[in-house]
Amino acid sequence: MIHRVAQRILMALAVVPVLLASPAFAEMPGWEKDLYEAAKKEKPVTVYTAHYNTETAQNLCAAFEKKYPGLKCNFVRTTAQVAFQRFQQDLQANAPVASVFSSTDVSHFPDLKKRGLLMAYKPHNLDVVVDSLKQYSDKDDFYHVTAAALMLICYNSSLVAEKDAPKNWTDLLDPKWKDKVSIGHPAFSGYVGTWVVLMRKLYGWQFFEKLEKNKPQIGRSVNDTVTMLNSKERWVAAGPEATTLLSRDKGNPLAVAYPSDGTLLMVSPSGIPKNAPSPNAGKLYMEFLLSKEAGEVQVKNHDLSVVKGVAPAPGAKPLESIKVIRPTEEEITKGIPEVKEQFRDTFGI
Repeated sequence: MIHRVAQRILMALAVVPVLLASPAFAEMPGWEKDLYEAAKKEKPVTVYTAHYNTETAQNLCAAFEKKYPGLKCNFVRTTAQVAFQRFQQDLQANAPVASVFSSTDVSHFPDLKKRGLLMAYKPHNLDVVVDSLKQYSDKDDFYHVTAAALMLICYNSSLVAEKDAPKNWTDLLDPKWKDKVSIGHPAFSGYVGTWVVLMRKLYGWQFFEKLEKNKPQIGRSVNDTVTMLNSKERWVAAGPEATTLLSRDKGNPLAVAYPSDGTLLMVSPSGIPKNAPSPNAGKLYMEFLLSKEAGEVQVKNHDLSVVKGVAPAPGAKPLESIKVIRPTEEEITKGIPEVKEQFRDTFGI
């Protein structure tokens, strides 16, 4: 029995020089090798994330472990506000868990930075980030965009021909779409709140006063618009690219149009907590999120790749070829509470 145990130990030890001599390790730049070696001495990296669904978060961790044999990745997938609350509770208890914090609520990060709760780190992989996304990362390197999504015009292709589909946001105001438009509610959906802020910025509140005349069906979540299109209760919508294309993959007759006046870009940053239990593994995971391997996992679920050179999922355009627009952090933070009240006054809901 002892002999067998000794054999197994020797076999395990024999794997180490093979790993270090592997082509993948040999091709790593020096900074990556150093992080990898340092991460091996730490606890498994834990990621608090609101960026993805559970399947995508799991697949990203699996791809990280495949790229860096010997490392373990754990994730806690929840909504942005719950993730933020949990992170704060960890701080109060002086029991840090997350070595990477990822949120879809951009207002979390300036607050964490101001309170000195994030570690400054400039990823080596920033050069491969899609150019249009770079402006949304922190200039002091306390957080960086690691996920992105689009809100655009969606339609039921069995009811609307491509040539007849709306080409820009103001097309939704055309009387021909009366009783045929679906939108979400800014009081419930961060996506919709940001979109309403953007439309007000571009066209004034008159946009929504005119839209109200078309009697849109108003759900809560931005994803409710996809349900309305599938049921044929509505024909066109201001909705999410990823959910629409995922529904299309399941056989539903849906399509998307990228507005000529700009597709709304939703960005989601990540940062490394200052008290991260595994700071080197956290840095390595941040680098991974800005890698081709992570981009390929993201696009399989119709999420956007934030790095260049990753082909989009079927039916989607590469981000670098799309005209995207987005309100500033300050405009979103100040604007959403305002437009919630304006929206209720205009639509009576």
